[in-house]
Amino acid sequence: MASTFGATSTVGLMAAPTGKNVRLQRRVNFRVRAAKELYFNKDGSAIKKLQTGVNKLADLVGVTLGPKGRNVVLESKYGSPKIVNDGVTVAREVELEDPVENIGAKLVRQAAAKTNDLAGDGTTTSVVLAQGLIAEGVKVVAAGANPVQITRGIEKTAKALVEELRKLSKEVEDSELADVAAVSAGNNYEIGNMIAEAMSKVGRKGVVTLEEGRSSENFLYVVEGMQFDRGYISPYFVTDSEKMSAEYENCKLLLVDKKITNARDLINVLEEAIRGGYPILIIAEDIEQEALATLVVNKLRGSLKIAAIKAPGFGERKTQYLDDIAILTGATVIRDEVGLSLDKADKSVLGTAAKVVLTKESTTIVGDGSTQDEVTKRVAQIKNLIEAAEQEYEKEKLNERIAKLAGGVAVIQVGAQTETELKEKKLRVEDALNATKAAVEEGIVVGGGCTLLRLAAKVDAIKDTLENDEQKVGAEIVRRALSYPLKLIAKNAGVNGSVVTEKVLSNDNFKYGYNAATGQYEDLMAAGIIDPTKVVRCCLEHAASVAKTFLTSDVVVVDIKEPESAPLANPMDNSGYGY
Repeated sequence: MASTFGATSTVGLMAAPTGKNVRLQRRVNFRVRAAKELYFNKDGSAIKKLQTGVNKLADLVGVTLGPKGRNVVLESKYGSPKIVNDGVTVAREVELEDPVENIGAKLVRQAAAKTNDLAGDGTTTSVVLAQGLIAEGVKVVAAGANPVQITRGIEKTAKALVEELRKLSKEVEDSELADVAAVSAGNNYEIGNMIAEAMSKVGRKGVVTLEEGRSSENFLYVVEGMQFDRGYISPYFVTDSEKMSAEYENCKLLLVDKKITNARDLINVLEEAIRGGYPILIIAEDIEQEALATLVVNKLRGSLKIAAIKAPGFGERKTQYLDDIAILTGATVIRDEVGLSLDKADKSVLGTAAKVVLTKESTTIVGDGSTQDEVTKRVAQIKNLIEAAEQEYEKEKLNERIAKLAGGVAVIQVGAQTETELKEKKLRVEDALNATKAAVEEGIVVGGGCTLLRLAAKVDAIKDTLENDEQKVGAEIVRRALSYPLKLIAKNAGVNGSVVTEKVLSNDNFKYGYNAATGQYEDLMAAGIIDPTKVVRCCLEHAASVAKTFLTSDVVVVDIKEPESAPLANPMDNSGYGY
């Protein structure tokens, strides 16, 4: 562990105002770094240790692959243990005692994490495929092949196979969405049908979110209008004491992009609301106690139909949300940057909503349809931002804004009997939802590991484009590794993987494959065994990337563990018991 020590050195004398000499001191900081241990790849020893770490992680994650895959039980320091069937969740929990093996596990974990970030599913396949590429690659490198040329061949072959994959892909039809989701959720058609129904209600580009339910059943409901996680500031704004909600129809909205500190600033707007007899919802960055008390008193007296909430989001996102609400309702946001002052605001800056519903935790605003043209333009602007965005999180938030403006969010409530089952089930549903979104984006291919296996037949043609024999060996490594996922799916189903691959390849129909759920060889596309093209693509690209990094590594550098100091013994009295 790195430690920092301070040292002082005298730099001279200086006359103080009192006439005395003062000795100045200069503080010198220096850092002592922890010692490192170097593992050189003599006789392949470092690579073997790294590969042991890869295999430990891949073998653990691999038990979850396919419809007959098993669960993994993860210890939790706090609360109940987690039972998971999700590859990336299992991979994140693995820390190996040997530091070199742990680095190997971390390397291959990158393939799972990257695939999960981009496609949201296929994490186990990424790890298994990376394991296959590494296993086959280590054999030829140990025999004396040049790892740089080998990995270049792997990289070029993977890139060419992605293009072949796109040729095999087809656009997903509405009737196939349930199959995609069900396969990802371990052949659970209840989940698959629910996700397909959710997408049919809000559209393929609509937002579908997950919640933890409070019963053992799964539920689906659609939120109409724009909803966000901000409830009323004060419970005194409630209009329905039974539901503890505030509901207004034909409601005006005042949007303020700053803190409201003084009730006097609201006099113009509130007096016009009293004269007009219309309800008003105030959305501001915050409302201080004095101003809030004035609003509550007028509400309780019956002078005003009013409610107030804090603006959703923070910083730039808060500004974007307020602008979206303004577009939906026809309001003008009051902010200092555009020269609008709250104390001079009147009803011309107010927006209009057909209905607003406020609860303790959320607010829903339903537009009146008068701003549809502006909403359409705003949605087009946000779509342009999505195309330019690089991070998946940013794209997700932008898609949420589109759905809120367009007026519909589907919510799936996941139910279970116990907390442990709930967490496992929610991970499955999340995988299924991500797989369905990926299928909508890039289409679908035959599932069950068969598409990867069929791509192996394209390798011979790719070899002819490679520069030298060692690159062609790299292509051959990819060919052999492509069978690993199907072999493992078969193994988890209790069948010999080599026999299954031979039987599948004996039929020239690329849709023909092994259905591990039923044990039948059949047309997998017709049977609904489907994978999103994006998931298969990400698996191939990220596994190849990890294998390239692994095979070109020659030295491993790790921290030397500091010995743990023994705890001091408690002082003891003559009784022999510590006190």
